[in-house]
Amino acid sequence: MSKFWAAAGSDDSSSSSDSSDASSSSSDSSVGGGRGDANRWVMDSDSESEESVRVAKSAKTRAFESFEAHVSKLRNAMKTNDHKSLMDEFESLTKAMTKSTKVFDANGGIPRFLVRMLCDLEDHVSKSLADKASFKKLKPAQGRALNRMKLNLKKFCEKYRVIMDEYRKNPVVSSESSSSSSSSESEEENDSDDSSSSSSSSSSSASSGEKKKKVKVADSDSDSDSDSDSGSDSEASSDWAESSDSDSSDSESEAGGAGELKGRARWLKRTTVVKEKVEKDKAGRSEERKRAKEEAAKLKAEQDAQKAAEGELKEEELTPSLIQKKTLEIVSSRGRKGTDSKALLGQLEALSKLVTRFGPRVEIPVLMHVITAQFDMQRTIDDFMDTPTWRSCAGYLERAGSILGDEKEGWKIGAMTAEDDELASDMMMATMGKAGKMKSGIMSGAGGAMAAMSTEEKLINPNTGEVETEDQRMERLRLEREAKMSEEELKTIRVPGSLSLFLSRLDEEYNKSLQRISPHSIDYVVRLQDETKLRELLGIYQKYYQRVDSASDAAMLAELRVEHMYYRHDSIVKAVAEAQDTSAADGDTAKDMTYLCTYIYQHGTDRQKTRAMLCHIYHHALHDRFLEARDLLLMSHLQETIPIAGDIATMILFNRTMVTLGLAAFRLGNIWDSHQCLSDICSGRVRELLAQGVSTGRFSDKTPDQEKAEKRRQIPYHQHINLDLLEACHLISAMFLEVPNMASPGDNDRRGRVLSRTFRKYHDMYDRQVFTGPPEQTRDFVMTATKALLKGDWKKCADLLKSLECWDLVPGDNGAEEIKTMLVEKIKQTGVRTYLLAFSAQYDSLSLSQLCEMFDMTKNEVHAIVSKMMINHDLIASWDQPT
Repeated sequence: MSKFWAAAGSDDSSSSSDSSDASSSSSDSSVGGGRGDANRWVMDSDSESEESVRVAKSAKTRAFESFEAHVSKLRNAMKTNDHKSLMDEFESLTKAMTKSTKVFDANGGIPRFLVRMLCDLEDHVSKSLADKASFKKLKPAQGRALNRMKLNLKKFCEKYRVIMDEYRKNPVVSSESSSSSSSSESEEENDSDDSSSSSSSSSSSASSGEKKKKVKVADSDSDSDSDSDSGSDSEASSDWAESSDSDSSDSESEAGGAGELKGRARWLKRTTVVKEKVEKDKAGRSEERKRAKEEAAKLKAEQDAQKAAEGELKEEELTPSLIQKKTLEIVSSRGRKGTDSKALLGQLEALSKLVTRFGPRVEIPVLMHVITAQFDMQRTIDDFMDTPTWRSCAGYLERAGSILGDEKEGWKIGAMTAEDDELASDMMMATMGKAGKMKSGIMSGAGGAMAAMSTEEKLINPNTGEVETEDQRMERLRLEREAKMSEEELKTIRVPGSLSLFLSRLDEEYNKSLQRISPHSIDYVVRLQDETKLRELLGIYQKYYQRVDSASDAAMLAELRVEHMYYRHDSIVKAVAEAQDTSAADGDTAKDMTYLCTYIYQHGTDRQKTRAMLCHIYHHALHDRFLEARDLLLMSHLQETIPIAGDIATMILFNRTMVTLGLAAFRLGNIWDSHQCLSDICSGRVRELLAQGVSTGRFSDKTPDQEKAEKRRQIPYHQHINLDLLEACHLISAMFLEVPNMASPGDNDRRGRVLSRTFRKYHDMYDRQVFTGPPEQTRDFVMTATKALLKGDWKKCADLLKSLECWDLVPGDNGAEEIKTMLVEKIKQTGVRTYLLAFSAQYDSLSLSQLCEMFDMTKNEVHAIVSKMMINHDLIASWDQPT
């Protein structure tokens, strides 16, 4: 048998028979540093050293050791009064205790030495805080740490308060348990030492030596801890004695078994037990979940149906007081957690169908609650009411308006009084009290429910002496109250909320829906049909508020009507009215605007007056009444107050008004006025100033909230002002003013005069282009026409400007033809002025007939232009006429 595989020390005869082997072994041992014969052929591998160091520890042992380390550091920090280190170490201890919750549950609770540590920490913190003189001497960081330690310790010790109180009552630890545990541990250590010394392998002795060293270190630590902690280890050992002994014995036995392996056994692989993985039936589990969900849904549907059946009112038993009571029950659940808004709205809508036969005093309050519930469906400011819900809400408002608009009946609404609020609260308390009695009786069993029913108070009618129910009593009291009311009080319906605010909210929801719907879809066109109904509702309620002398509400509704009328041209109003077969085609919009705006000027707020004035100016300018619009603007001084108003929506309306005023001046041929109105708006961010788009630049400094607010301010698409038409009017008016200056010779003062920097910038950019193709955009057409006009080719200039497609967007029957005719006349006049300024130095005299022939103008027109230039000293010349 080979010596390599022989187990060292297994046969005494084999070892003693060969003396040469013995001598060689002794020499090997002397060379190898005293290693035994058992490790003669064994290499000092890493695996062997790892096996000797690695010790399997349970979760409880690891937790115990970490707790010991934290407690030791806490004690040191308490001795040195290092409150910052104490706070940091306490946080580490709390995290470790939180992670070891399962260990505490498995071993009967928190160890005693941790309880003692928490008590000592409380005493230390309270003592440190009580010493005010020492506390003032602490560094700021230490003081903050101590205050924070107090708060965190109080919060953490709440769940251990009972155990800590018990410990404070009996803080003495029995010494017998600690001595017995320490003696048992020492006996086990001696036994393990004996077993390890009997082994002949040097590796096992080394490992046992390491274990002894560890035990000695632990003993020394326990001694030091016992000096400082007064027996904390003994407490821990008494708490977790049995489990710690079993763990230590298991770990020692495993380590000893590994150390006793000899020869071939040290090189063999360990046998591993392979556990078969049990496949779970996923399909079966999914079916069970699906079945459980279906059963839960079915049960919920049955419960809902049962509740609906219980809450259903029988039509023959309905009374006004019962309807009022049911309405209050439904409304009281608004805003509560778990309340379904759609279900609540459905209940109120079903109730509104049953109240028609009880008269306006019962019907209108229910309608008000229904409208409020419909507005509650929108949770955020960006949500908008869908079209069916909006139309339903408008229908309820129209239903209430038909009642209030009847002047013969004279119905009107009023705010809730203190008496009405008290009556409603009493009704709710009575309902809740009855339900509470029944609930308490049911909770106490069947007998309790019968007792609750028997002890219910009997109600007696004082008029007849008969027993009456709660509903009958409520109806009798309602009739008695109405009998005491005067005629005016009887016609006044007390309701919560305000109809004028409801109409304002309805208008807001309509505008929000137009902002969200794509303007190029058929849905947008269909949605525009609802504007007629909205205007009719506003008119009905304005008349009602004027009848009841509520001028502020009437002015608010009149301002909403104005904002739905000011942007519509008479031709569009007539076409829409003919398409809908309504009588609005025969109305005079200018007269209606004047009436509404005048009423707002008399009774509205400052903001309403300002917006009404701007809408009035816009409407005048839209219909080419430029002088009236200009005079109204100058008399109101709005151009001075708008910049300091602070209302962004009003500023946007002012920008729109100024642009429309400039377009009106351009259509009438007032080039100078048109340029003055358009230059400020068109020289910058036109889309943002008119609220017709949001800038999406890469370097935008707007916050997300500012971007959302800007999107909410956008004007609906059908109210947009065409930007191509706006740019064409601005650039053409600037061209008529700038071309004569640009054509002047260098020594003329007119050449350095700049009236439109925007036009000059575009013209310079166009001149710097190496290749200029045929014009495509509006700006290209105007720049090409400018170059032709500078050369004196006024016919080419006129053809280019007349070919613009944007002139078809000018409102009016013959708006496009009129503006083209005006353009040709202005181009001729500008051509004459440009020609004379550019080439007057080359002529000694110039014939009037020649100018008339060149520019296709009459003698009177050319004479007027040249005379004006002479008067303004633009042309140094004189007429040679016979006298």
